[in-house]
Amino acid sequence: MVKSQGIFPCSCCSPVPACCVIDVCRMPYFMRLALFLFCLMALVESRKPRRKRWTGHLETSKPRSQAPEDAGNTVPCCEHIRQSSCSQEYVSHLYKKNLDVTKIRTGKPRPLLRVEDHDFTMRPAFGGPAIPVGVDVQVESLDSISEVDMDFTMTLYLRHYWRDERLAFPSSSNRSMTFDGRLVKKIWVPDVFFVHSKRSFTHDTTTDNIMLRVFPDGHVLYSMRITVTAMCNMDFSHFPLDSQTCSLELESYAYTDEDLMLYWKNGDESLKTDEKISLSQFLIQKFHTTSRLAFYSSTGWYNRLYINFTLRRHIFFFLLQTYFPATLMVMLSWVSFWIDHRAVPARVSLGIMTVLTMSTIITGVNASMPRVSYIRAVDIYLWVSFVFVFLSVLEYAAVNYLTTVQEQKERKLRDKFPCTCGMLHSRTMTLDGSYSESEANSLAGYPRSHILPEEERQDKIVVHLALNSELTSSRKKGLLKGQMGLYIFQNTHAIDKYSRLIFPAFYIVFNLIYWSVFS
Repeated sequence: MVKSQGIFPCSCCSPVPACCVIDVCRMPYFMRLALFLFCLMALVESRKPRRKRWTGHLETSKPRSQAPEDAGNTVPCCEHIRQSSCSQEYVSHLYKKNLDVTKIRTGKPRPLLRVEDHDFTMRPAFGGPAIPVGVDVQVESLDSISEVDMDFTMTLYLRHYWRDERLAFPSSSNRSMTFDGRLVKKIWVPDVFFVHSKRSFTHDTTTDNIMLRVFPDGHVLYSMRITVTAMCNMDFSHFPLDSQTCSLELESYAYTDEDLMLYWKNGDESLKTDEKISLSQFLIQKFHTTSRLAFYSSTGWYNRLYINFTLRRHIFFFLLQTYFPATLMVMLSWVSFWIDHRAVPARVSLGIMTVLTMSTIITGVNASMPRVSYIRAVDIYLWVSFVFVFLSVLEYAAVNYLTTVQEQKERKLRDKFPCTCGMLHSRTMTLDGSYSESEANSLAGYPRSHILPEEERQDKIVVHLALNSELTSSRKKGLLKGQMGLYIFQNTHAIDKYSRLIFPAFYIVFNLIYWSVFS
């Protein structure tokens, strides 16, 4: 019990609550001020609402039991008690207002695909018969054909079809489930690869272009978008009038035909192509599929699928860049046959220019082609054209040489018979019966100013007739022996005359044979 004299305040102090059992009047002034501020702060804090995090269950505070009244006049300092008279309707309304069912965790849902319950490192039906895997391909584009590297680049959609009972799931609507590439790493998929491929990759923009679709009965569709660069064995013996057949080969890397049976799902219909596929140098003639078994001595037999396509080269580009320039150079070399043989700079420069141009054309064609060890069709045409151009240069060399030889012979005869003047055109003679009257008449036509005294006419006639007698004797010998070519070689103008006909005729015959064989 507290003594009564400590309960009542003095006359200088106002009454205080009953909880203060000490004599406040006797306390120092600053202590009384601190006690007053403490009680004021406790009263403010007690009137603030309490905030609690939602835990999924509605918690209602139990009403606190009132403290027994003190025998004295004691009053509690801070009172924050929920009244026990709150009705049950208020509690129900509070539950409905604050409860958010979307935030209530119901636990981890059970997955439809029980991936973690099976060992997917083994193929489906391991130990049983070979699992059939169907394949179909849709060619999106044929990007490039390289003759130098002898390969091609293709972008395609590769799809696999098989059944894996481990992926079956219950479904009332029989609807499939579609997944991206993340599930592929957790299940078994066929290990198909491209035989003779140089480079290949799966597109990954904006994410991996892989799709996996699983049906309730366990059937699986596995699709991916791939760009592959593969080898193509090309034959350039008819280039550029050639056709090439290339193949893209698919095969399982690890599973032999006893474990995995790879086949075209719909036969020839398994290969689809875009109608807009086109190439600058080739015309795509045909796409078709085949399949066969491939044997490796170390591992065994494997199923191999083939995507075959035939390409025919466009000839128009090569006509403009190769054949027409070569033909024009050959025709340009024939112009020298109409130029005077005494115009040496003109004919020599024309021949050299055509030869160098043909060499440039041949070099340009070989620079864009692989170095093969056999003769191509374009090589035949270019080298024959080069031979025609080179022969036109040799023709002028022959004409120039024969002209020089003939002039030297005439010069020797002039040195031997220094006087070569004419005689009266009205007179003919025969010297010792060695020259006919027609030969004597060939001296006619000289002007009278060239008439010399009688004693010199004998030597002049002999010189002139000696020059003509050499040609006449050669004609007679050629006619007797059947050698008409001797007259042609001695007459330089005749060589150019015959070349104007022979060169074009032989070149036209060559073109007829060439285009009939290689077209």
